[in-house]
Amino acid sequence: MQTESSQKKSVFQTEQLIELEPRYRAKLVNSLSGFKSLVLVGTRSSRGNNNLALFSSLFHISANPAMCGMLIRPKKVGENTLGNILESGVYTLNHLREEFYREAHQTSARYPQGVSEFEEVGLHPTFIDPYFAPFVEESSIRIACELLEHQELKWNQTHLIIGKIVYIEIPEKTLNPDGYVDIEAAGSITCSSLDSYHTTQRLARLEYAKPGIPPHLLE
Repeated sequence: MQTESSQKKSVFQTEQLIELEPRYRAKLVNSLSGFKSLVLVGTRSSRGNNNLALFSSLFHISANPAMCGMLIRPKKVGENTLGNILESGVYTLNHLREEFYREAHQTSARYPQGVSEFEEVGLHPTFIDPYFAPFVEESSIRIACELLEHQELKWNQTHLIIGKIVYIEIPEKTLNPDGYVDIEAAGSITCSSLDSYHTTQRLARLEYAKPGIPPHLLE
């Protein structure tokens, strides 16, 4: 039987990465970070145009205060996700479900500025006072954020957005007594690379790790 260590490997070093065809390289490198947090980001322009875009770069920063970060690839500021966030200071994060992942994927198409992706792909905006940005009606987990900090990373002009979580909406049945949100029960899905979508299957929840004590399963 061939062991994992003896299996044939594909190896890429800096020189080989540079020489790769750009789309091949993008999919390869995007695959390396594994499964990602996948959300639809809802924003609204000062002219009242709704915008919806798919992002897989959301990450947790802290629980107190509740903060999260997101990376936006190089893009000119305009009537788009980046421009609307910088202008209004508010945006929403909406989990994807299997029922509408195709529509969500289509939001990544390059529609002209001012065109609503909601209308183009068949998803529906919904508003919750007092938040200016639209939520996705079809999402089961919805979050509103206020912009705290914006930085442009010097190496590739990617934009880092740091937001304060000001509103959380989740199905009551998915919220455990200890605060754990069962996103699998909520139907949230994930992705890998640029175009691969996945449902999930939890292995287990483990107790808080302490030195010298083997991990125990949480019921």
